[in-house]
Amino acid sequence: MGLQVEKLEKNMAKLTVEVSADDFEKALQNSYLKQKSRINVPGFRKGKVPRQMIEKMYGAAIFYDDAANELIPKAYADAYDESGLDIVSQPEINVVQIEKGKPFIFTAEVATKPEVTLGEYKGLPVDAALSEVTSEEVEAKIQEEAEKNARTVTVEDRPVQDGDEVILDFEGFVDGIAFEGGKGENYPLTIGSGSFIPGFEEQLIGAESGKEVDVNVTFPEDYHAEDLKGKEAVFKCTVHEIKMKEVPEIDDEFASEVSEFDTLDEYKADVEAKLKEQKAAEQARKKEDQAVEQAVANAQMEIPEPMIATQVSQMADEFEQRIRQQGLTMEQYLQFTGMTEEKMRDEFRPQAEKRIRTRLVLEAVAKAEAIEISDERLDEEIQKMAETYQMEADKLKEFMGEKEKEQMKQDMAVQEAVTFLAENAKEK
Repeated sequence: MGLQVEKLEKNMAKLTVEVSADDFEKALQNSYLKQKSRINVPGFRKGKVPRQMIEKMYGAAIFYDDAANELIPKAYADAYDESGLDIVSQPEINVVQIEKGKPFIFTAEVATKPEVTLGEYKGLPVDAALSEVTSEEVEAKIQEEAEKNARTVTVEDRPVQDGDEVILDFEGFVDGIAFEGGKGENYPLTIGSGSFIPGFEEQLIGAESGKEVDVNVTFPEDYHAEDLKGKEAVFKCTVHEIKMKEVPEIDDEFASEVSEFDTLDEYKADVEAKLKEQKAAEQARKKEDQAVEQAVANAQMEIPEPMIATQVSQMADEFEQRIRQQGLTMEQYLQFTGMTEEKMRDEFRPQAEKRIRTRLVLEAVAKAEAIEISDERLDEEIQKMAETYQMEADKLKEFMGEKEKEQMKQDMAVQEAVTFLAENAKEK
């Protein structure tokens, strides 16, 4: 295989790859062997047509595409390794020469990792840490826990109040005609949740169980159903059941039920201590974020467009995986949201560029400060991973190739660079 590397502007490069005529001939023969059973030539049985006869009837180019598709992946992978470039995008492939009896030549245009010129990254101003916890915050946290432990009881001696959960039947009408999708039976609805269109839930306050009540609403102009946008409607509703939350009294008994402590005072002290830890962790993350954002803003680099496109594609793939975990296909998500794939990718673009800039700057800081991860540190991290996955560390290491281990070292160095920026920042 022959390779020529040409550096282009804006951190782009062009690899010109030449595959020998002999290897191209082998790929043509493989293509013939795969396709011959599907090609009809009068006078020959399927699968028995000589290659020369097929090429004479249909032209030698009949096998070119298949042969090229066989050769390009391995030839490009070899060129990738041989080039010595730090390639950060998918290649844009163009065939330069494809002709029987001659070498097969193609080019691969790729983006390369940009050089980063660091600006000021030490002594960056960040907000001062404030980890005090107020008594109001403690009380709010305990109240939140009480709400979680509330039990639901049926109410029979009063009408609907804000915050109640009701079981109701409803049917919607526009101009006296019932519309599709506007009917529900034994539907659970929490008043004040904002689940229904504006104005609906508020009008159920005061409704009595077993009695019909009319709810008058106007559909929003941006409502998803085109035929209901801006329309006035009447929902005929019947509340069958009213339920309310019964929150437990906050006392020693409550504390002993929701914690390991016997008294409310002990429980409060524990809640306060945990809130302090939580605040300290949040403030540490905030300090890191502020230092990193400033270091990125102070740095200079020129990011090639294909690098951004590759990151956008990766983010789109990650998003699709999350959607599938929720039981939806991407097609369904786009239909439900009225989004297009192109618009979604456009929305990913700013975050993609931010990710790239942040990673490049942190890698540059790690290099400038000679932050390196030893094999011993890597082994410690693999041990932690093994414990998480309930595996033996040696078994996990066997599954990992050298590239995966090197990537782990890079990721760990980047995280240490974040810590370095935060530790060397100055509080305002």
